Amino acid sequence: MWQRDTGSRSLGMRLDEIGPGHAVLEMRVRADMLNGHGICHGGFIFALADSCFAFACNSYNRVSVAAGCHIDYLTPAREGELLRAVGEERSRSGRTGIYDVSVSNAAGDTVALLRGKSREIRGEVI
Repeated sequence: MWQRDTGSRSLGMRLDEIGPGHAVLEMRVRADMLNGHGICHGGFIFALADSCFAFACNSYNRVSVAAGCHIDYLTPAREGELLRAVGEERSRSGRTGIYDVSVSNAAGDTVALLRGKSREIRGEVI
């Protein structure tokens, strides 16, 4: 799945860990990710959190897609910062899962929190 994910890789994301219901990704904030206020555009933070969510919910080798998600931005991310997204499964029943993703900077400040709902569809990831 990582090899086919050109979107995440093109943003400079790195998959650090993956296991059942769990994933960790990192991404460094680049100059081309800044908004008009000189801080990281929320869309890029969302992309990191969403990718982490995707890898966590697909970690059982069952093709899963997002059915919905919500993100809260808590503190800004700045150019050059390394962001770390940690995704954890909270519930998995039938074909539906709930996952929480926390995005933090190197200082340990929480930048954003995402809660995602996944839905298994047909097929295997690999």
